[in-house]
Amino acid sequence: MVIKIIIGIVALVVGITVGMVLGIAYRKKVTEAKIGLAEDRAKKIVEEAEKVAETKKKEALIEAKEEILRSKNELEREVKERRNEVSRLERRAVSREEALERKMDALEKKDEQLNRKIKDNEELKEQLEALRVQQLEKLEQIAGISAAEAKKELVQRIEDEVKHEAAQKIVEIESQLKEEADDKARNIISLAIQRCAADHVSETTVSVVPLPNDDMKGRIIGREGRNIRAIETLTGVDLIIDDTPEAITLSGFDPIRREVARITLEKLISDGRIHPARIEETVEKARKEVDNTIKQAGEKAIFETGVHGLNNELVKLLGRLKYRTSYGQNVLRHSIEVAHLSGMIADEIGVDSTLAKRAGLLHDIGKVLTQEVEGSHVQLGVDLAKKYKENKDVVHAIEAHHNDVEPRTIIAMIVQAADAISAARPGARREDLENYIKRLQKLEEIANSFNGVEKSYAIQAGREVRIMVKPNEVNDEQMVLIARDVVKKIEENLEYPGQIKIHVIRENRAIEYAK
Repeated sequence: MVIKIIIGIVALVVGITVGMVLGIAYRKKVTEAKIGLAEDRAKKIVEEAEKVAETKKKEALIEAKEEILRSKNELEREVKERRNEVSRLERRAVSREEALERKMDALEKKDEQLNRKIKDNEELKEQLEALRVQQLEKLEQIAGISAAEAKKELVQRIEDEVKHEAAQKIVEIESQLKEEADDKARNIISLAIQRCAADHVSETTVSVVPLPNDDMKGRIIGREGRNIRAIETLTGVDLIIDDTPEAITLSGFDPIRREVARITLEKLISDGRIHPARIEETVEKARKEVDNTIKQAGEKAIFETGVHGLNNELVKLLGRLKYRTSYGQNVLRHSIEVAHLSGMIADEIGVDSTLAKRAGLLHDIGKVLTQEVEGSHVQLGVDLAKKYKENKDVVHAIEAHHNDVEPRTIIAMIVQAADAISAARPGARREDLENYIKRLQKLEEIANSFNGVEKSYAIQAGREVRIMVKPNEVNDEQMVLIARDVVKKIEENLEYPGQIKIHVIRENRAIEYAK
């Protein structure tokens, strides 16, 4: 039994082994068959690829041959065209060369003819010169003078005639230029006036502070007047408390102090606490406020006029002009207006408008110190400008704007004109007409009281007196004495603002008429 089992197992193992061997043999056969098919297919693909590559190669060769043929034809055509162009240029050059040769031959012939003519002309010139010498000798014998003397006399006569005609022409041109200059000046000034419109409000030396009620007057006066005394002492301004209802008048010739007093009173009235300690504290605050306003006014003025680079101290002094008046005209507004007018006039005549504006803005800067320092505002302004190293043309314009010195620059003349325009605007300045006329009449009366004076004129609002003297009675030395005596008499008999220039004129004229 066991043997049968073993035999069965052996038989099974043998069977399995045989099956595996047969299976492997079959799979190998199948695999070999597939490999053969794949190799056949690969061979076919390679053959087809070789056929396609061969076809493409033939096509590429054909296209290359065609392209080479086409390029060859184009190159041959271009070479042919170039050869034709070269041939044409060669023919043209040959024709030009032939033409030049013909011209050269013609020029050579002309040159020979010219040489012959020059030679003939030289001979003729020699003959003419000999003839001229003979004629000149005969003329000298006939006239009795030499050729040099005759020439000199002729030149002198021509020179006299030319001088006479030149003098007439100069007079004519001067007259024409003067008329044209007057017309142009009027046009420029009228244009500047039209372009710079300004409002004018006359200012006074008093300020009025409104009160909420009349009881406030007693509080401002204080017990035994201590409050009003404190205000007047600290501000330097007189408080006028009269029967005017609900108002107090501040009087003082220093506008800055008057403004400090006004602000102080308004703050005290608004606060309600009025006593000496509070007054002192309020006055100090008002001063700081006014100082700040002055600084802002100066900065606004230079911004408005476009004048930059001013020294900070000059800016502050400029701001103080806000509280300075001249004949009722605010000096700061007047200075700004003069700066604008100066710039416009300078632009019209082609001068540096920036420098003209600067000079116009600073021309009255000396008026800041007239209440503190002795001297005319012109000299004070010159000293300030020099102190803060202003341009020399600006300094000269300040010095010359009232003719204290003769204007030597265009800028000085422009500022002088702009100053006169601003001051002469209707309503710009206020002065009692009757007093004004009396002062002018008195000036002319004083000038006419001296012997030898023919006429006198008070001009420039009484700032200058021009005296015409009789040339037969007054000589040049006596003119100086008359001017000095007139000045002395004016100083003794008249009261006037600023200074008055005395201008004595002695003139001789020679008049003839050509008939």
